[in-house]
Amino acid sequence: MKRAIAALPILIALILGAFFLWGLNPDRDPNAIPSVLIAQPAPDFDLPTVDGVDVPGLSRSNLIGNPTPVVVNVFASWCVPCRAEHAVLTRMVERDSVRLFGINYKDKPEAARGWLEDLGNPYERIGSDLTGRAGIEWGISGVPETFIVAGDGTVLYRYVGPIVGSEAEEEFALALAQARAANGAGTGI
Repeated sequence: MKRAIAALPILIALILGAFFLWGLNPDRDPNAIPSVLIAQPAPDFDLPTVDGVDVPGLSRSNLIGNPTPVVVNVFASWCVPCRAEHAVLTRMVERDSVRLFGINYKDKPEAARGWLEDLGNPYERIGSDLTGRAGIEWGISGVPETFIVAGDGTVLYRYVGPIVGSEAEEEFALALAQARAANGAGTGI
């Protein structure tokens, strides 16, 4: 028994050492947040339109049967990074013919409507997620988050945070090009 107690500090030191080595691994991305949705069907949801916004609502059925992958962006008017990202998303729609769907997360309809009137509306559809239930189903950790969904409704990619800056835009464009190539639609971007 004394030997087991004497070996306990060594065992604890080994466990802590292994944890620190894992944390110091230069190949590990500490910001990477795994998603259980990748390679899985998009969650089942059905969101109404945002009051006063002239685009239809969004449901899972809208993500199925598209000839090319679509982008689903979770945003809110109260989200400062969403404002910065909005110009990038608008440019992707205008320049690269990206089909952009939105989930307006826990936002007041009048605030969302004003935000879209000020910045422009690049979204083909927007679902109003007043309760945040759809956000839970999508497993979001905050806004903005952006997903690429294949034509069969499979979630292919998740980007956490604003797609702002050359590194983020290149990473997202590469993921979208890969999704399009896998779908047989060409790279496009």
